[in-house]
Amino acid sequence: MKPLNICRVLVTPTSFGRHNPALRHRLEQAVGEVVYNPTNRPLTADELVRLVPGCDGYIAGLDTVDRRVIEAADALRVIARYGVGVDAVDLAAAQEKGIVVTNTPGANTVSVAELTIGLILTLARRIPEASQATRLGQWPRLSGISLEKKVIGLVGFGAIGQQVARRLRGFDPVLIAYDPQPQATRAEELGVTLMPLDEVIPQADFLSLHCPATEATRNMVNEDFLAKMKDGAYLVNTARGELVDELALWKALQSGKLSGVAMDVFSRQPPDRDDPLLAMPQVIVTPHMGAHTDGAIEAMGLGALNNCLAVLRGEEPPNRVV
Repeated sequence: MKPLNICRVLVTPTSFGRHNPALRHRLEQAVGEVVYNPTNRPLTADELVRLVPGCDGYIAGLDTVDRRVIEAADALRVIARYGVGVDAVDLAAAQEKGIVVTNTPGANTVSVAELTIGLILTLARRIPEASQATRLGQWPRLSGISLEKKVIGLVGFGAIGQQVARRLRGFDPVLIAYDPQPQATRAEELGVTLMPLDEVIPQADFLSLHCPATEATRNMVNEDFLAKMKDGAYLVNTARGELVDELALWKALQSGKLSGVAMDVFSRQPPDRDDPLLAMPQVIVTPHMGAHTDGAIEAMGLGALNNCLAVLRGEEPPNRVV
């Protein structure tokens, strides 16, 4: 096995070490060479194909790590995802080549939960509309809705869904949730009623998605799903853009079936400038910023660094995915 001090590591998350430069210093001191992202965005597969040859480790952001990238990686031993999602990594190709893939579960849980609640409140109180009108010298009497006694449905009740529920309790809503692997004890502790998905969808005034992108969940929010939602309901997605059929969503907004949507994620990121959803005033959009807080960035950076160095030292990483 190659000694750690002559290993080469590719680091693509541009926020790695931003709030704690000691993370970069520790990595640079531990390995022979560190190659940082030459752009200010996630890398495409074509760009990675040129960068991964000769790299022993790879701390990966939201890059497209497909089979071509894996095949071009002639020395790679570990892909340490900077975050929890691994849907952009071809796990089968990595396994075939003996490359360990890790992630950083829990690192961004609180940050994503906080953004989710911020988006729910922004929809409920029509904050962008009110702010813009006031800046234009208007003084509109805009009516919002209170979260008190409203039904908030969580589709996915894992770590993030639970943190959303915990923080929402102070607003005194009715909390319901669906999860394919329900945690009844935790739900009871948080005052959440677990029920089947087909019962959560039609009851929720606000429906918030907290699912991973899998074959089972891709485009789960389709025409049928949206038709089952309560008339005038709101949808929030801080999970994955692949969960939503965006054309069906646009139709539901056009028809008035939904009152509003908040999206931190899109199926294509960034979305096209002429994406019809971007032109709709009842749609609030943010640039996949759920994990972009000082606490989450440091936790993801430390977790990815520890996973990467562990594999390069020949040790079992703390957070192996495959």
